[in-house]
Amino acid sequence: MAKWPQTSSPHRHRRRRKGSAPCFAAIDLGTHNCRMLIAEPGKDGPVVIDGFSRIVRLGEGLGKSGNLCEDAIQRTISALRVCAGKIRRHNVVRSRHIATEACRQAVNCKDFFEKVQAETGITLEAIPAEEEATLTLTGCLPLLTGGHSRALMFDIGGGSTELSWIDLTACVPHAIGIMSLPIGVVNMMEKNASPDCTADRFQCLVAEVDALLAPFDTEFGISETFAREGALMLGTSGTVTTLGAIHLGLTRYDRSLVDGLTLDFTDINRLADRVSAMPCEARKALPCIGPERADLMVMGCAILKAITKRWPAGQLRIADRGVREGLLVRMMQDAAKQ
Repeated sequence: MAKWPQTSSPHRHRRRRKGSAPCFAAIDLGTHNCRMLIAEPGKDGPVVIDGFSRIVRLGEGLGKSGNLCEDAIQRTISALRVCAGKIRRHNVVRSRHIATEACRQAVNCKDFFEKVQAETGITLEAIPAEEEATLTLTGCLPLLTGGHSRALMFDIGGGSTELSWIDLTACVPHAIGIMSLPIGVVNMMEKNASPDCTADRFQCLVAEVDALLAPFDTEFGISETFAREGALMLGTSGTVTTLGAIHLGLTRYDRSLVDGLTLDFTDINRLADRVSAMPCEARKALPCIGPERADLMVMGCAILKAITKRWPAGQLRIADRGVREGLLVRMMQDAAKQ
């Protein structure tokens, strides 16, 4: 059964009024996507007035060469030009443009940043995995409700997967522990050498991810907490939002219906098994997956299954928010102090 918490969506775009509040912009350049939000301060947090998202696959081939390839660089610069145009058009007063795992790993990251600056005027910065997880937590705070004392939050990215074990008892929830796994949907797919895999191979992938989760689990006693008192589980990634959309039977993705959706593990497992058993061509035909994501969904499902198998919370709350919202909140808070 699907459930929604009583919280409003921060992505209800609205038309700007002349003379309205100053605008802020946040760009999150990941291994797979280039995404931006432009917002102005509101009574209950950032009010989004414009956005942009494009699949750029910046990390394509990175695992083999150690460098960002020229095709991926050009795709990304093309997307960032659109972002730069929107930033100018909205007269943004403050912005931050961060890059994550692909740029953390790439040998030619500095050259890439210089090229982006020269061709778009956008200054990128590669942030540590810990800051990425902290920004995701800030962006997801409105969904960390429900009466639990602890929450496990995860973000399945293109080049890495971040997990945070969160204390919900403080006035402002904060991470007790953060772990960044060097695996994401893009590098797992390239390592697997195929967008499809047999049922046995899929279970091997789940086991490989589970082995990486074990030290984090042991260090913070996460399994014991789930067994003793339960905890909230929150997932933010294209994998979980896509499965949420499929569960709802959407013919076109609708963020307002997916963000904050809670699914039972029986539904999560059924959906992950169904999608991972499909051939890539069949996944392409699903409207909320399509050709651009079809080759990555099996890997995302393997990571998700490893997480839900190790920590059987029973339910998963889905977040279609994260780093960009966290950046906006931080910038607006800093501006208010000045």
